[in-house]
Amino acid sequence: MASSIGNEKSVNPVLRISQLDALELNKALEQLVWSQFTSCFHGFKPGVLAHFEPEVKAFLWLILWRFTVYSKNATVGQAILNIQYKNNLSQSEKYQPLSKHQKLWYLIFTVGGRWLEERCYDLFSNRQLQSFCKIKRYINFGAGLLKLCELLNFLIFLQKGTFATLTERILGIRSVFCKPQSVRQVGFEYMNRELLWHGFAEFLIYLLPLINVQKLKLKISSWCLPIAGLANSENTLAAHCKECSLCGEWPTMPHTIGCSHVFCYYCIKSNYLFDMYFTCPKCGSEVHSLQPLKYKIEMTELHA
Repeated sequence: MASSIGNEKSVNPVLRISQLDALELNKALEQLVWSQFTSCFHGFKPGVLAHFEPEVKAFLWLILWRFTVYSKNATVGQAILNIQYKNNLSQSEKYQPLSKHQKLWYLIFTVGGRWLEERCYDLFSNRQLQSFCKIKRYINFGAGLLKLCELLNFLIFLQKGTFATLTERILGIRSVFCKPQSVRQVGFEYMNRELLWHGFAEFLIYLLPLINVQKLKLKISSWCLPIAGLANSENTLAAHCKECSLCGEWPTMPHTIGCSHVFCYYCIKSNYLFDMYFTCPKCGSEVHSLQPLKYKIEMTELHA
């Protein structure tokens, strides 16, 4: 029933960008499946999957192939973009689904090829015998030649718009739209909004490191709090020396910066090292000199 319906479909060529998007979606799905699978083994001994990783990946990709290309003639990325594979070896202009041989060879080239590449690397990585070194050189030469063929195929794909991968060209399978595509209505409102927010985000990323947040916060706090007048008398110091003007706690090793307020030594020292233009958050006075507070506080005042 499905084949009879498929034969009635006409072939609709697929844009190059759609084919590339489908490949990227397939890679993203594989990474998602693998990450979800490995998360199941977080409680086990580290490296429990290291020795069998190529075989486990091949088994997962086999399951994906069974429920995508084998049953629906399309990968997950293609199904999302309304694309499916067509048997390009048939002479008919109508849609022809993939044959079983094409599906099996697709499995061998994609899943089997990646498994063989990973497993051969593990087998010959630690071998030092002369025969193994020769085989390793042949394998590296074959892998380089295959990469070169993939590059040439990609250049041809950019020119003609068919067969995005070397596997598709060898097997004679082509990407076509499942349904006729309607005229696309381009809306620039969303694009303009994205460009605006993207530019605003880049501006903030460039501007924020230049802003001294600590100084700005202290400046705002000095505006909100009532400004205290400068005084050098001991009574004024006694009124302010019971808490640090920065942390609000009892001052540890109390120091002054030339105004009537008291700071912990480590609070004022760290802030002054961070900002050489540090000012008092209470009165806005600049740091004239960092001096220890020479004033005796009775223990009764401490408990009070």
